[in-house]
Amino acid sequence: MQAPVERNGWTDEALMALPRDGRKYELLGGELAVSPTGFQHGYISSRLLAALLEYALKHRLGVVVDSSTGFRLQSGDCLSPDVSFVGKDRLRGQKQVFTKLFQGAPDLVVEVISPGESQRKLKQKLTQYFANGTRVAWVVNPKERTVSVYNSTKRSNFLGEGDQLDGASLLPGFTFPVKELFEIPDFDS
Repeated sequence: MQAPVERNGWTDEALMALPRDGRKYELLGGELAVSPTGFQHGYISSRLLAALLEYALKHRLGVVVDSSTGFRLQSGDCLSPDVSFVGKDRLRGQKQVFTKLFQGAPDLVVEVISPGESQRKLKQKLTQYFANGTRVAWVVNPKERTVSVYNSTKRSNFLGEGDQLDGASLLPGFTFPVKELFEIPDFDS
């Protein structure tokens, strides 16, 4: 039996045993960070998750997971992006990966900015993701109704409501209208 992996005082088992109480738990800079998210945050994340999951599975490109999935980074930190994609090349022969924390960062990270999230914390996360193998990050800003696309820690593209997200080489052919992320369904009619 393999001994529990302990980094920064937290074993994988201890992180996975944290309560499922609607909060998002991450280990950043060795500190446990807890951040509840709002309804709009969850809605935006779900819209992208559903579209990405359907596309990735249909085209057998890899796996898409939600924010309850932990990614253990080389620093020992454990981050849980709002939506993540891991390409099939990194999953081949990795059946056990589905029962534990993923070792490394996702290929595509989606972070939806929470009202109280600091720019410093966001930059720290992006630095960690790219240092651990992330190829693309989409940072959704609900307040400004924009998406910033990163191919490194420097923003490479800024998208407004008239633009489309593009899966590029990770999810070839995938597109999603930015404005649809912010559309609230009308249930009154």
